[in-house]
Amino acid sequence: MNLQQLRILRETARHDFNLTEVSMVLCTSQSGVSKAIKELEDELGTEIFVRKGKRLLGFTEPGQAMLAHAERALQEVENLRSVSQQFADKDSGRLVLATTHTQARYSLPEIVRSFRERFPKVQLVLRQASPLEIADLLESGEADIGIATESLKANPQFVTFPFFKWFHGVVVPKDHALAKAAAKGKALTLQALAEQPIITYHEGFTGRGMIDATFAKAGLTPNVVMEALDADVIKAYVALGMGVGIVASVAYDEDSDTSLELLDGSELFKENTTVLALRRGRLLPGYAAHFARLCVRGLSDDKLRKAVMETAE
Repeated sequence: MNLQQLRILRETARHDFNLTEVSMVLCTSQSGVSKAIKELEDELGTEIFVRKGKRLLGFTEPGQAMLAHAERALQEVENLRSVSQQFADKDSGRLVLATTHTQARYSLPEIVRSFRERFPKVQLVLRQASPLEIADLLESGEADIGIATESLKANPQFVTFPFFKWFHGVVVPKDHALAKAAAKGKALTLQALAEQPIITYHEGFTGRGMIDATFAKAGLTPNVVMEALDADVIKAYVALGMGVGIVASVAYDEDSDTSLELLDGSELFKENTTVLALRRGRLLPGYAAHFARLCVRGLSDDKLRKAVMETAE
């Protein structure tokens, strides 16, 4: 048994049992992949894959269990490299952060600046993606850290820490009827919002599920006329008078959004929590751990290490 055979198991699972793709990823021949699989099955004395002719259809029950062990073994190999890197060069390397546009644009700039001042030799890569894509990048090891509101907390392969808590707000043109009503002290209601054309996030982004659930619980159907992936696009169309926007309140900037007004939504919508997620069992380089500590108040090296290395129940 060797590491290449374990990598073949992992990549076969990731690429839907397509050995052509597996061979391309591992820079080897398809015949070499097939031979390695056969040799591993012979060594272990059991079939790892369900087959139809020469095609692989899935894992057998023993094969599924072996995949889990292969994943852990390969993760430990990566951890050994991380330890070596920490001692070889503590202040340089590459950190891949997968996050949404909203977090990259509004929540992370000061943290990134502080990190860059401390680790100028570390190449920081910001991968902006959807919450589901962020989970995939973190799970595959293509990202070191994931930050999002959706999709990360439910995955048992991740350990998560609260990054920050926030509410949705409503952005409207300054001369809008809702802005005038607020100026007179009239409280904003879900009913009043439901009567307006609404521009908000696409499903699965920035707490959209909570927005829908809030209206549904009140027995209301919001008139969503447009969906977008990030707040900047939503605000642009609100400024054109095409509707009122429901956005993360942190995305409103008094200095730049001069034609818009933010109405408080904290009494209408529940609090959201954005989390920082790490792959369970994956040891982080020192600079990556430092970035996590910048994001999560009170997170110590010891607490971080214990949480990451703890086995999922």
